[in-house]
Order: sequence, then C-alpha cells, then structure tokens
Amino acid sequence: MTFPKPSFSPAEPVAGAMGEVKASAAPPPAPAAEPRASRLSELRRRAGATAAAVIPPAVTLLVLLGLWQVMAGDSYTGVPSPLHIWAESKDLITDPFFDRGGVDKGLFWHVLTSLSRVGVGFSLSAVCGVMLGVLIGANRWAHRGLDPIFQVLRTVPPLAWLPISLAAFQQAQPSALFVIFITSIWPIIINTAVGVRNIPADYVNVAKVLRLSPVEYFFKILLPATTPYIFTGLRIGIGMSWLAIVASEMLLGGVGVGFFIWDQYNSGRISDIVVALAWVGLTGFFLDRLVALLGRIISRGSAAS
Repeated sequence: MTFPKPSFSPAEPVAGAMGEVKASAAPPPAPAAEPRASRLSELRRRAGATAAAVIPPAVTLLVLLGLWQVMAGDSYTGVPSPLHIWAESKDLITDPFFDRGGVDKGLFWHVLTSLSRVGVGFSLSAVCGVMLGVLIGANRWAHRGLDPIFQVLRTVPPLAWLPISLAAFQQAQPSALFVIFITSIWPIIINTAVGVRNIPADYVNVAKVLRLSPVEYFFKILLPATTPYIFTGLRIGIGMSWLAIVASEMLLGGVGVGFFIWDQYNSGRISDIVVALAWVGLTGFFLDRLVALLGRIISRGSAAS
C-alpha cells in the first residue's frame, strides 16, 4: 500500500495585529552622530577656555616686551632691552643646567637650592602655625595673651630678623631657615585662628551631642571646617617664604638664586639679573598654584582659589 508524497508550501506572512507587533519589536537604529557631536562640543568648549586663559596674558606680554624694546632701544646703559638680554644671556637662558663646580652653576641649580631651603623652613612654619592658630582660635585666654604679640611681630621685615638669626645660630643655613620660618608663620597663624573662630555653632553642638573626644573633634569637625582658611594662610606664607629666602641669600652668600642675583650685580651683568628675576617670578607662581591645587583637592574645592 502506497501513500501520497506530502508537499509543503511556504507559510504566508501573518497580517493584522501580529504584523504590527513584529514591526514594532524591531530595534531603532542607534544614533551614532550624537556622541561624536557631544565630544566635539566638549573639545570646542575646552579649547575656548584654554584660549581665553592663555591668549590675553600672551598678548599683554608681547605688548609689554615691545614697549620695553622701544623705550630701551640700543642703549647699553641702564636696563637693557629684550633683544640685548637675549644676545648677552643666551647661554644662561638656553642651558640652565650646567654645573662647573662651586657657585658657577646654571639657574636651575640655584633655584633648586633655594627651593630646598624654602621647603624645610615653610614646612616647619606650616606645622607650628596651624597648631598655634588652633590654640588661639579655640582658647579665649590664649587669644588675649598671644594675639597682640603676634600682631606686633608680624610687621617686622624679613631682613630685620637676619642679624638676630646669625647671632643665634652662627651659621648661614640655619639662619636662612629661621628667616623663612619667622616670615611665613604669621599669616598661617592668623588665618587658622580666624577659621577656628568661624566654625558654625551647629557643628560644635553636634560634636557635643555625639560626645566626640578632643582628637575626634579635631579631625572630624575642626580640621574640615578650617581647611579653606588654613590653605589661604599657606598660600600667603609660601609667597612670603620665597621673598624671604631670595633676600636672605643676597646677604648670606653661597649657592642660591638670591646670591646669584647679587653676584651678577657686582659683576655688572644686568641681563643675567633680568633672567634670574624671570625664574624667581615663575617659581613663585608655580609654588602658589601648587598650594592652591592641594587646597582644592583636600577641601574638595572649597579652598580659596
């Protein structure tokens, strides 16, 4: 007995509601242009911000250099022109890393020596300044007893401390460190004390409710609340430290940017002095921005910029 061979035909597409469901289930094409457009707009925004920060000072600098060149001219007396400085101090500008022994070094090594002194002296003043500032800000009697003395001492010029430090230490290196310390500590003390006195009363009440120990209160309440004030004092202090070390090295001698400036003055090389002043200014600017950056990182953007 034989059976007929079955035959199959392709199924017809289902029309109606089922077709609408299948059509709607298809994923829409991903918009590939939107992420690229957003990246381009972000790049344009950053480029515009960078140009706004760089172009105005660059144009101002070029204008000032042009005026300087016109006013100085080709005269070899007085302050030299920018072109004269480049011709006379080209080797010092292009090779600041040479070291021929003794004090015959490039500006990089003089600045590095000065920075090492500033690092030690400023670190000591930062630690002692914060501690004294907390004491004065938190204790009424300490404020009444010490604040008038500090207000008088902070007005003494940095170089006025140099003879006393030489008489006390009998050596140039510790004398320079003392001048840095005594010059930079006052703004740190004052700003820290102001920050402690301005801690919100709610913070103090919360600490009392939670019965925080003095150590916990210091690290959880006082230090976070006063960090912007502390770093404002540190920024002022680092600038004063850099001023003090340059002035001190002119009198103490040895390797250092202050000694280099004074030595070039005695040699009559005014062009080298101008180059050294540019190094001093750029280094001071870098130190200020470095402390400001640390303040923003530690205080999460609340420190003064």
